[in-house]
Amino acid sequence: MRQIYKITYPNGKIYVGMDLTGTTLYFGSPRQRLIADDLGPEACRDLTIRKQVLWESENASESEVRAMERYFIETTGANNTEIGYNKWPRA
Repeated sequence: MRQIYKITYPNGKIYVGMDLTGTTLYFGSPRQRLIADDLGPEACRDLTIRKQVLWESENASESEVRAMERYFIETTGANNTEIGYNKWPRA
């Protein structure tokens, strides 16, 4: 199963990513240091994040999944530094 997901952090900021393998507990590769600095040490000691599947397909090509990832990054505003942690595509 190929998926596009959204991670929501305690500060309300989001990260949108893709999973080409269908790994249930995959959380992508956001810039961990940036998130940790943004949240602060206290929040990182007791951290709850939410993962939501926004889209999934059993037979989409890799290019289709990448296009859907870009679509959701742009439509959610995850590439806006005020809203999210995605650095691509540039807002």
